[in-house]
Amino acid sequence: MLAETTSFTLEGIAASPVRVEVDIHRGLPSFQIVGLPDAAVREARERVRAALVNTGFEFPMRRITANLAPADLKKAGPALDLALATGLLAAAGEIPGAELRGWALAGELALDGSVRPVRGALAMAEAARGEGCRGVILPAANGPEAALAPGVEVRAIESIAEFRELERGRLPGVRPAPAGLAEARGLPDLRDLRGQANLRRAIEVAAAGGHALLMIGPPGSGKSLAARRFPSVLPPMGSDEILEVARIAGICGSGPIRAERPFRAPHHTVSAAGLVGGGSPPRPGEITLAHRGVLFLDELCEFRRPALEALREPLESGEVTISRVNGHRTLPAGFTLIAAANPCPCGRGDEDPDCVCRAAAIGRYRSTLSGALADRIDMIVAVAQPGPEAMAGPGGEPSASVRARVVRARERMAERLGAGRTNAEADRSELARFELDAAARSLLAEAARSQRLSGRSHDRTLRLARTIADLDDRRTVREEHLAGALQLRRRAGP
Repeated sequence: MLAETTSFTLEGIAASPVRVEVDIHRGLPSFQIVGLPDAAVREARERVRAALVNTGFEFPMRRITANLAPADLKKAGPALDLALATGLLAAAGEIPGAELRGWALAGELALDGSVRPVRGALAMAEAARGEGCRGVILPAANGPEAALAPGVEVRAIESIAEFRELERGRLPGVRPAPAGLAEARGLPDLRDLRGQANLRRAIEVAAAGGHALLMIGPPGSGKSLAARRFPSVLPPMGSDEILEVARIAGICGSGPIRAERPFRAPHHTVSAAGLVGGGSPPRPGEITLAHRGVLFLDELCEFRRPALEALREPLESGEVTISRVNGHRTLPAGFTLIAAANPCPCGRGDEDPDCVCRAAAIGRYRSTLSGALADRIDMIVAVAQPGPEAMAGPGGEPSASVRARVVRARERMAERLGAGRTNAEADRSELARFELDAAARSLLAEAARSQRLSGRSHDRTLRLARTIADLDDRRTVREEHLAGALQLRRRAGP
């Protein structure tokens, strides 16, 4: 007898549907799974066998063949357990398979028949809606996450024994309520950054326009402190952004769903694959986990150069494409880069008389950051040690005040570019529509000649000036806005 069910396997940050076909016929007892299963899927045979027996179902002692279609798609992970088990029960006549027609299933089976949570519940629910399924049946722990997906019915179950309800004409499980957002963590406040007027200005501009920022200065000058307070001045996420971040977090298992933007700070020993993603099948890296949020690279010049060079394309396009022999995956990477570096290996800088670094050592240290990558960083700000007066003085402006200006600037960008977009994402056609007065155009042309700006630097300067004008509530980019942008791009001091 033949039965079919539908399940999913994860690819990147999406779920791909898998048709599970189970055939039972006469022959020596065996249980074969075909269709490019990985080790976790092949081991499902023993989990399914034990789960069915321990919940009172009869396991058929016949020749069992399970086919996972499409056959050329690699199937990975334990999420197929539930679909395999229900398909086998339907083929054996233990449950009425017609009642499950149009329902997708995913979940890992324990040996006692209980259903354990799997990664990617929200992505699976969205995929079920896209496939035209009636709904999706998932483990109880995954139900609230999957219920966030609009337009699809979700049923949450605790054990495979609940499928006996089908004999009574009832669907197993319950309809879960959508997941509530986890309690927001208290973010450190920007008022803790004392002095550093230019750095505070750069933080505000970066938050408003989504611009990449590199801070260069000695240890203890406030670089890391400023970076870790950067999320507190970012605008709140919209509902679509929350779903996007929740989908990525669910697939990567990176914690509960929160309304706050991601903040990722990988160690400088991270590999290129760990930073941008990789593996087979491809898995998201830190830049995808930071999507719609912040990627903080502390001690930038200590990172491996191949890892840093891998950031060049994502900084331009807002996505990363991982290519393998059997295909490629494009993952989102719309993050704001905040980086910090010392001026030299000892940290004091070659202008400090106490610096002990030789010129060759300083050159090697700084060479980690290539000119091509530096050209993609919108602002490079020099940070000096704050004086004793600044340290003893009152705190700076609080995050709430800065955030209010950032939100207003983002609203102006949304009117000009579309919802959710920032000036850092403006393309060439949109740049051409930016309004500049005559003095600003003249200054930009002069800077292009005198500073020999590349085409990329020219465009990034213009985007930066547009953000400064938005913060100033000006429709037209003026000379002072462009001058401020040029200053921020050439390592302005504090």
